Amino acid sequence: MHWADLLILLPAAWYQLAAFLFAALFHYLCALGHLSLISRYIFLLAGGCLLAGAAMGSYATLLLIPAVSSVLMLLLVSPAYVHTWVFSLQMCWQTLCHLGLGSLVLEPTVTLSAIMLLTQKVTSLALDIHEGTVLPQPGQGLLQRALPLCSYLLFFPALLGGPLCSFSKFQAQVMSLGAIPCPLRAVGWRYLGVLVLQVLRAWLEGWLPRMQGWASMGHMWAQALFFRLAYYSQWVLDEALLEAAGFGAAVEQGDLSGHDLWTLETTHRLAVFSRTWNKSTSLWLRRLVFQRCPAQPLLATFAFSAWWHGLRPGQIFGFLCWAIMVEADYRIHPFLSSRATSCVAKLFYRGTTWVFTQLIIAYIQMAVESENFSVLCLLWTSYNSILPLTYGLVLLLLLFAQKPKQN
Repeated sequence: MHWADLLILLPAAWYQLAAFLFAALFHYLCALGHLSLISRYIFLLAGGCLLAGAAMGSYATLLLIPAVSSVLMLLLVSPAYVHTWVFSLQMCWQTLCHLGLGSLVLEPTVTLSAIMLLTQKVTSLALDIHEGTVLPQPGQGLLQRALPLCSYLLFFPALLGGPLCSFSKFQAQVMSLGAIPCPLRAVGWRYLGVLVLQVLRAWLEGWLPRMQGWASMGHMWAQALFFRLAYYSQWVLDEALLEAAGFGAAVEQGDLSGHDLWTLETTHRLAVFSRTWNKSTSLWLRRLVFQRCPAQPLLATFAFSAWWHGLRPGQIFGFLCWAIMVEADYRIHPFLSSRATSCVAKLFYRGTTWVFTQLIIAYIQMAVESENFSVLCLLWTSYNSILPLTYGLVLLLLLFAQKPKQN
């Protein structure tokens, strides 16, 4: 295994491993009753600031500025307009950071990831306030109201990665940490899972040079699997750190479980893969965009996801292609499944569509991961584009032949 490559693919992993001891210490002090509620908020906030400084260096200011600005808006702007203001300013700031820091240098990469996670948390909280599920606390001063908000936006177990945790559940978990035992066994199993995933990734890395002579689709699929294993490892590390600090129960939906991993790699439906991939982000996008968009919510959701990820040419093409492929998936599978009546036909249908799903996922991933326009052009002009083009043509034929359905 090349540890330098691991550092590039998992830039936040080493800092999260270092933060594990502080997460376990925080949970231990809470269990002993040595930390009051305010002390817990301060511990989490101070840990987040220290971790940001260690992982990002001077770039940490690019994270702290929008965090402080968002807290001020959450406290001062009317609930009727707070979501619009917070969403607009945070996405503008994130876009400027993407344009200015779009490089592979380690600190900017970690900073951009943390800013993207901050966008998730602050827009989710602003939407909670707008909808009235999070209410202002009467009789408290400005600093008393600001401390929980700052701690939520910057608490160190979820600063560099992790599934989205709502503000209400974050508050409830901070208050009840003393009554929850530290799940060391569950954390240990997660770290063991990371080790297994990295062994698989190292084995696949050794085989990739030997697959150069394969058909281009087979090599593309192996490269995409190599990237997916890195994502799986990062998500497991994220959730292990949250569990070590006692926030495992505060997460509405984790990004990866054993069942999710099985579903991602065995499903023959692209729509099922899309709902399961990075599940907490999928739920956030559904709430923020899909459920609030009056027209073409599927296309709008994937377009916003491209914006949120950085608007590189590969990301724009990849996410828009993903939207078209999901729409085609909704149309094609009912058409095919209704005609696969015998056991042999059903087996052939599921096996063939599984292969197609794997190849389309690999195509989308390679497009999103492409670093520049020339690499994307090579992907466009390869044989790998045949299957997505075929899906798109079949979608057009079915749209003409069938009455549009509501997804």
